[in-house]
Parts: sequence; C-alpha cells; structure tokens
Amino acid sequence: MEKKRCEIDNKYKWKLEDIIKDDETYKEMVTEAKMLIEKIVAMKDDIIKSSNNLLMYLKVDEELSKKVDKIYVYSYLYYYQDMMDAKGKEYKDMADKLFEEMFTKLSFVLSFVRPLLLSCDYEIIRKYIKENKELEKFAFALERIFRYKKYTLSEKEERIIANANNAMNVGSETFEVIDNVDIDLGYIKDENNEKVKLTNSNYVKYCSSKNRNVRKNAFKNMYAFFGKFVNTIATCYIGSIKEHAFNSKVRGYNSYLESSLYNDNISVDFYKEFIEDIHRYIPLLQRYMKVRNKYLGYKSHLYDIYVDLGSSNENIPYEKGKEYVLDALKPLGKQYIDDLALSFQNGWIDVYPNLYKRSGAYQWGTYQVHPYVSLNYENNYDSVSTLAHELGHAMHSYYSDKNNDYNYASYPIFLAEIASTVNEALIDDYFYKQAKNDEEKIYYLSSFLDKIRTTVFRQVMFAEFETKAYEMYENNETLTTDVLCNIYYELNKTYFGKSIIVDEEIKYEWARIPHFYTPFYVYKYATGLITALAIAGSILNGDQEMQENYLKFLAAGGSDYPLETLKKCNIDLSDKKFIKNAFNLFKEKLEELESLVDKKVS
Repeated sequence: MEKKRCEIDNKYKWKLEDIIKDDETYKEMVTEAKMLIEKIVAMKDDIIKSSNNLLMYLKVDEELSKKVDKIYVYSYLYYYQDMMDAKGKEYKDMADKLFEEMFTKLSFVLSFVRPLLLSCDYEIIRKYIKENKELEKFAFALERIFRYKKYTLSEKEERIIANANNAMNVGSETFEVIDNVDIDLGYIKDENNEKVKLTNSNYVKYCSSKNRNVRKNAFKNMYAFFGKFVNTIATCYIGSIKEHAFNSKVRGYNSYLESSLYNDNISVDFYKEFIEDIHRYIPLLQRYMKVRNKYLGYKSHLYDIYVDLGSSNENIPYEKGKEYVLDALKPLGKQYIDDLALSFQNGWIDVYPNLYKRSGAYQWGTYQVHPYVSLNYENNYDSVSTLAHELGHAMHSYYSDKNNDYNYASYPIFLAEIASTVNEALIDDYFYKQAKNDEEKIYYLSSFLDKIRTTVFRQVMFAEFETKAYEMYENNETLTTDVLCNIYYELNKTYFGKSIIVDEEIKYEWARIPHFYTPFYVYKYATGLITALAIAGSILNGDQEMQENYLKFLAAGGSDYPLETLKKCNIDLSDKKFIKNAFNLFKEKLEELESLVDKKVS
C-alpha cells in the first residue's frame, strides 16, 4: 500500500521552498504580478515611440513572465505531489485564476503589440538597439518576431483571428474531455487473475505484461472504447485540422506544414526528406520484429510488441541507482558529473510514490531556480533509466538557465529530448557491458532497439499520418472517419509488413493520440534521438571535442534556431550520415540480438 506523503523521509522530497519560501511570499508575488499586468495594459499605446519605451515594455513583460512562471510552476508542483491536499488545490486554483486574468487582460494588448511592432520598419528597431545597449539582449527575440512580418495582419484582423481561434478550439477541448473524463476502458484480469480497472495510466503496464492474455485484453478493451467513439473523435480532429489550416491560409502560408515548421526555421523539404530517409530503414524494423517472434515462439500481434525480451531482475534501491547513474554518465566529463551531483544533494528530486501523487516521471522548473524532477521510483532498471532520462532534461535546463538571459533560457521542443536520450544511451551501454548472462544482454539490447522503434519509427509514422490528413484537406479531398482509419491502418501495414499480425483494431489508435492536436511536432522526437545517438556514440568513443561541444550545446538554450544550435556539436541534420550512422548502430545491436536469440532457441 502506498505511503502518505508525510510518511516519506524529507531527504527523498524536493524543496519547493527554493521557488517560493512561504504562503505570505506567494500571495505577495500574485499581487505583484497583477500590478505588472495593469502596467503593461497602461503602456500599450507608447511601446514603439522610443527605444526607452520599447525597453521598458520588454523588461516589464519579462518581469511578469518570470513571476507568473514561478507562481504557476510552484503551484502545480505543490499540487502534483499530493493531489488531495487542500493547500495544493488552493495554490493550483490561484495560479489558474491568475493565468486566466493575465490572458484575458493581455490578449487584447498582445494582439495589438505584435502588429504594432511589425508595422515598424525593422531598421527602426535596429536603430533603437544601437542607441540603447540594454536592448541588445532582446535582439534575437525581436528578430524572431520580425520574421513573421509578412504573415502578420492588421490589428483589427489579428483580433478577429484571436477571437475566431477561441471559438474554433472546440475539437481539442472535446477530445481532452473524452480522453480524460468520459473514458471508460472497463475491467480486465491481471497476472494474478484479479479484476482490475483499465485506465490510460496503467495501459502501458498491462500492454507489456508477461501474460499474453492480459496484453490482449488490455489492447482489445482500449480499442473497443476508441472504436465506439471514433466518429465523434474524427469530428474533433477534422475540426482541429480546419482550425489550423484556416490560420495558415489566412496568414498567407503555402500550407499548415510550412507554418508549423516556421518557428524553428525548418524547411518543408527538410521535414519531408527526413520522413523519406527513415522509410528506407523500415526493413530493419521488420527484421527486428521477426527476431522478437523467434524469441517469443510465435508470430506476434500488435499487443505483443511491448513485452520485454529477456529479463533483468536486479533489485536496485534508489541509493544504488544514483551510483549507477553517476558512474554511467562519467563519459560526459568531470564538470557534468560534479554539477549532476547537486541534483542529489540540494532537493531537486522527489523520489518515491505516495498516495495521490501524480503518476509517471517528469522534469519542470522556473528560471533562476534549480530544476525539479518527479519520479515514482521502483527498485528496477526502468527506474534507473528514467532517473537518468529526467536528469538529462534537468541538466539541460540547469546549464541553459545558468548561461542565458530569461528570454533564451527555454530551449525549443526540437532540442528538448536530446539531453535526456543521450543519458539513456549511456545507461543502456553501461548496463549492457555489465550484463551477467545472455538473458540480461537480450533485455538490454531489445530495450535499446525498442527505443528506436518507438521514438523514431513510430513517431515518424505519426508524422506521416498527420501529413497525409492535412494534405488531403488542403487539396479539397474528403476527410471522413473511414478515411482517417484507413490511412492509419495502411501505415501500420507499411511499417510492420508481414513481420507481425497487424490487428484491425489498430486502425483506431490514431484517435487516442493527443499529439495530433499540436500538429507536426512528433517528428522532433525522432530527430532528437538520432542526434542523441550521434553525441553519445562520439563521447563513448573518447571524442574529447564532442564532450566539450556537448556542454556548449546544453548551455545554448534557445539563443539560436535549433539546427544552428546543433552545429555547436558539429551536427548538421541535413547531412544524411547522421541517420545512416544511427541505423548502422541499430543494425549492429540487432545482429547481436539475433545471435543471442539463435543461441537460445537452438
């Protein structure tokens, strides 16, 4: 039975007081934030009249953002650590109300400010920056705004679009209600033949169960629900496509794909070529699935692809897990390890599950305060890998905050999964090299190959699905429930071929993927892993220059466009060698696995 939070030793809890020390300070900060909101409202007409006015606006906006970030992060971390705690609920409600008030009062101002700025000739802004040195730290942020000049409409038109978007956002909101409130996946029997309620949270657990009937029933229940509501969800998704396509068209983009990639300065050609490049390696995915079949002793269904091969039964208490992480990440250098050690000493990590604590693991934080990592640690390899993963995010945030002004401390999603997966790759290598027997080697090899299957192949398949759906809509082709289901089903058959049985129910899987309501970002998981493998591989091979450049990359934050930031590690993702090298590694590990499985079954 899970412990109450008060029963957990304080040394295993994070120190939220490092963000806001007490309730009095919290309330003072909320009051200050509201005053800053009013200050911005009052200055809206004078922002571009002089360099001093522009600077004042940018500084007040930054100060407000910092305060609201602190309030919001503190409130939600407090709430997530025990979601039945009254104080946590109170903080969450206060943060939500502040955020709503800020959005309500500033939405008008912001819809005015951006067009106002962009109505200027950019040379005027350059002139302001030259005459007022304090504006220099905002130069790249202003440059990014002015990139949108040709896609920004008049103040009146921008206000109409903002109001229209509020009205059109029904699709994603309805899906969230279905997926989080109305969802009812029924009951299944677990490994002990006990009746258990199936939920979104425990689905992965039961879909990776060693008991095949448990996996099958979890799969069947999940897609029975989404099959039942697929017409409603299709309406939601098509509505979301219409909303996003409208925004891109009315602003003058050639497609919504182009408008989605524009913020990261990524070309449509890069995106499409990346998907095509991954396609070339689909035979390796199918070869891996056949090896799994051989190990399992039968041709897999889709409900079999998440069960682990091999086994790793080592009991790894948290203190031992920390040692493993510090040892495994030594190739990153002394500076990284010394800084990483701070996370274990200074209240960064909330380690163990407790009653009503939010499930899963995540990293979050706010500027000028150390990062926070939430775990639900269990004494096994997966928890150690998760610890290393989340600490990768934490160290990225730590270095980014330490080396950048507020405006550039947040790194873009395109770069967000690199540091975490570098750490995972090092952990995988570390444990594999220390494996005591063939079953452990099989476990660690398949764990590595599954990361590429789920993070590269699967995410690129998602990207293909949404690309096809949007292109059909933009080409005035009819989108229906059956069309969406058929696109998704055929993609699964393309990726898996005849290596496994592609169950018909999988045609409903697209309907449960929340990522599709934030279109054209899932491919970034794939680019992130391919980049991480290049970095980790070089570092493991003793490349001192890569080790040094990697720390520069972590310190860069959001100070440049993603592809430019990656060049700090001498990585140019337009060069096909990085994809080729990643799949050469996949093939190498696959051949090792094939040899071990052949030995086992012979």
